[in-house]
Amino acid sequence: MSDRIIRALAYSGKVNIKCIDTTDLVEEARKVHDLSPVATAAFGRLLTMGCLMGSDIKEKDDTITLQIKGDGPIGSMNVVVNSKLDIKGYVTNPNVDLPIREDGKLDVGGAVGKDGMLYIIKDIGLKEPYIGLTPLVTGEIAEDFTSYYAKSEQIPTAIALGVLVNKDGVVSAGGYKIQVMPDATDEDITKLENAVKSIDPISKLLGDKKSLEEIAELACGDDKILTLISDLVPKYVCDCSRDRIERGLISLGQKEIDNIISTDGKAEVECKFCHKKYEFSAEDLTKLKQECDH
Repeated sequence: MSDRIIRALAYSGKVNIKCIDTTDLVEEARKVHDLSPVATAAFGRLLTMGCLMGSDIKEKDDTITLQIKGDGPIGSMNVVVNSKLDIKGYVTNPNVDLPIREDGKLDVGGAVGKDGMLYIIKDIGLKEPYIGLTPLVTGEIAEDFTSYYAKSEQIPTAIALGVLVNKDGVVSAGGYKIQVMPDATDEDITKLENAVKSIDPISKLLGDKKSLEEIAELACGDDKILTLISDLVPKYVCDCSRDRIERGLISLGQKEIDNIISTDGKAEVECKFCHKKYEFSAEDLTKLKQECDH
């Protein structure tokens, strides 16, 4: 297991950076959903961003949901992450295939589309979840989240997300998020901007076996960063269960369950996050129908 996340402070605490390796996580998601290469790259970037944001969750029962709904052939992408960095998600069209771009890279922007919305839903113990949204900028995902932070949270932020895929699967995946504190000087910001412009893609750095600490230094342009190691390990985990599916069926009500029994005589429910299937016989459904009264 190579996946991990670190937080570091640069420029004497005036710049915050989080750096993450999600190679194993994205490979697991690729297998679960049988993703095409371009879908792996797009979904892997969203999963990585979910983990970066999830590492800010304070309470154990809180969650963050990220949704991208563009006009590209991949359709919508959704991920849900909790405080342990257990993350799950799904893609509308996991097998989408597009020609390689002229620069030799997978066409993530073409798969996602530029016309659409990015939604951030934070369920953090309030009466209603916080919902932030912003129009997509490029569909390349990192730029779209950078725009969200600039417009919705007014925080100067640099984000890099990358997934390197070959015929055998995910070679490397990860990302970083850099945020500038109000007390950063113009000189600090200039050095930081130059570092971000000149750094290699995160997927290449991870593929070259650079450590997260080394990547953080390169991204910030500061070799005196203070690294705060996290014990969190990002994982692709689905928490579905038969009990949860049963509660969903009960919520349909007696009339709808009666309709399922009379039409099909049984029910098969597939979890969209992990594709596990749950079978319910007519007898099972009848028992669940009786619980609709309670």
